[in-house]
Amino acid sequence: MGYLICNKCKSYYKLRSGESAKNFVDQCDCGGKLRYVKNLDIVDPQWRPVQLKKKPTKKEILKNKIHSLSSIPLNLKNSLIQFKNNLQCRLQNRQNWNHNPNYASQTGNINSIINEINFNNIRWTVVISAALAITAIDAFTQGIFTLLILVILVAVGYLFNDRIIGIKNALITGAISFFFGSLFTSSFLLLIPLTIVGAINGAVCGWIGGYLKTRL
Repeated sequence: MGYLICNKCKSYYKLRSGESAKNFVDQCDCGGKLRYVKNLDIVDPQWRPVQLKKKPTKKEILKNKIHSLSSIPLNLKNSLIQFKNNLQCRLQNRQNWNHNPNYASQTGNINSIINEINFNNIRWTVVISAALAITAIDAFTQGIFTLLILVILVAVGYLFNDRIIGIKNALITGAISFFFGSLFTSSFLLLIPLTIVGAINGAVCGWIGGYLKTRL
């Protein structure tokens, strides 16, 4: 079995039956590095036994990720709604537009665009199903199979009679799926860029799907 020892704080942990050094973290709570020894002859009375933290299993890591991601759609929705409200207030409060004769028409056009930033027309059953499929493809396949991602996004846009609504649904699908995909592939540094790329891909593919809907 053996022992895990830390020379910095003079502590040790005796491995139990079925345990190995690989099951535990590499660093002691004091910040020192843990070292494995087969036998331990303690002379210094300052040495003391301690309990060490085990490394989380792959199942536990996946469970924690899923739990932490469960609130993302709601948080994303609230953030976008808040962004919409703030943007609308800023546009309405711009004082340099007060003397513009075309102010009313410009404000109306801008508000009509801003009003599209909502989730009223999102078909979540389609979005979540497509996002899960794309996430699985992105995380577990390579090569030509990744083209299925574009096919799925085009299909999302094709499902809607209104092209704008189709683009919105495909955009949300692309953003969510690329966000999840970057998490499952541990690409944390590319989290935001990949999410933006997913949204762009979704918007473009959604437009293509809407175009095909009107032509076929």
